[in-house]
Amino acid sequence: MTHQDELKKLVGEEAVKFIKDGMVVGLGTGSTVRFMVDALGKRVKDEGLSIVGVPTSERTKKQANDLGIETKGVDEVDHIDLTIDGADQIDPNFQGIKGGGGAHLWEKIVAINSEKNMWIVDESKMADQLGSFPLPLEAIPYGSKQLFKRLEVSGYHPKFRMKNNHYVMTDSNNYIIDLHMNKINNPQEVAENIKEIIKYSSILSSHY
Repeated sequence: MTHQDELKKLVGEEAVKFIKDGMVVGLGTGSTVRFMVDALGKRVKDEGLSIVGVPTSERTKKQANDLGIETKGVDEVDHIDLTIDGADQIDPNFQGIKGGGGAHLWEKIVAINSEKNMWIVDESKMADQLGSFPLPLEAIPYGSKQLFKRLEVSGYHPKFRMKNNHYVMTDSNNYIIDLHMNKINNPQEVAENIKEIIKYSSILSSHY
C-alpha cells in the first residue's frame, strides 16, 4: 500500500465513525470512498450495524453488496441522513471540483437529496487554486457537440473524455466533457457562466 493509499484508508475509517445505526447513507464513488465502504462493511459485519446505503455508481453498489451492506436506489428511500463522497480538488475556501471518476449525475442527485454531505480527501487533493484538475461535465449524447462548441467559444478548452478511441460513458450512458482551464481565478463566476450555457444546451450535470 502506498503512502497515499494509507492516508485514504485512514480518512475512510474516520469517516464511518459518523455513521450511526439506522441511518440511510449516500455512498460516493472513487478511490478514497472505496476504503470508506470497506470500513463500513467491517462495521456492519463486526458490530451488526444496521444501515441502508444509497450508492452513486454501479461499482460502489457492487462493492457494498459484496460486503453485506444493504443498498437501495435514491427513489426507494424517503430521506438520506448523510452522504460521504470524495472530491478531486479543494481550495483553501473549501470550493471543490468533483466528478473525475465519471459518476457525476448520480453523485449530484444523491447529494442534493441528503440532509448532510461530507467530502473525504487525502492531502494530495488540496490545492492553492482550482483548475489544474479538469472540471468534468456530464452531457447526454444528443446535442453534446453543440454544447461542446458553446464551451469552446467561451474559452473553457473542452475535451470529450475518450478511452481507446471511444467515448467514456457514465452509468447513465452519457458523455463526459472535461474543461481544461489550468487556473480558475473566480470559481463562482465560472459556475454561473456554465449555468448560463446549461440553459441552452444538453448538459445534465456539472460538479462544481
